[in-house]
Amino acid sequence: MTTTDGPHPPRLDPIRLTNVVDGDPDTLEARNGYEGQRYVASDLSARDLRSTSFRECELVGITAHDTDLRSAAFVETTIERLDAPVLNAPRSRFRDVSIAHSRLGSAELYEAHWRSVHISGSKLGFVNLHGADLCDVLFTDCAIGELDLRGATAERVSFVNTRVDSLDLGGATLTDVDLRSLEIRQLASLEGLKGATISPYQLADLAPLFAGHFGILVDDLP
Repeated sequence: MTTTDGPHPPRLDPIRLTNVVDGDPDTLEARNGYEGQRYVASDLSARDLRSTSFRECELVGITAHDTDLRSAAFVETTIERLDAPVLNAPRSRFRDVSIAHSRLGSAELYEAHWRSVHISGSKLGFVNLHGADLCDVLFTDCAIGELDLRGATAERVSFVNTRVDSLDLGGATLTDVDLRSLEIRQLASLEGLKGATISPYQLADLAPLFAGHFGILVDDLP
């Protein structure tokens, strides 16, 4: 059914950082909390930062290859120019977070919890959000290789001027998910589209997939 009412957009809270001071990345430890710190041009590769929390922090020019960020928390935090060929952050928590101009290769973010997250101007390889809980999430000007949302719950999630080579929505629960400005090159699990909004142009592009899914033979008259 076609409706003139579009999906509700993400509700992104502004991030206002005040009294942020320079922090020493060498002092970061697992299961500790850090507030009001700025970390610049630091290499955190292969560090154990499990269950570490960052609140009202700035992370700029950080390298985090294979850093253990399992169950880490990022709250009211801005992240810019993050370089992580392998990002290991399953069951992590992001609330009121901005990630900009970053490069992630293989991002293990399964069963993560995201609230009010904006990812912009970034290149993402394989993003594993299997079983994640996403609410108020916006992707802007991003290139994504594979996006795995199998079993995820997504509410008010939008993509603007973004491309994904392969999207898997198997078993996902979608509410107010806006795919109209997302270039989708390959889509798995058509059932997962329930609750999403697509454009008429996308519907035309996806027509062969729908026909194959429902066993419809499309052929010209003789």
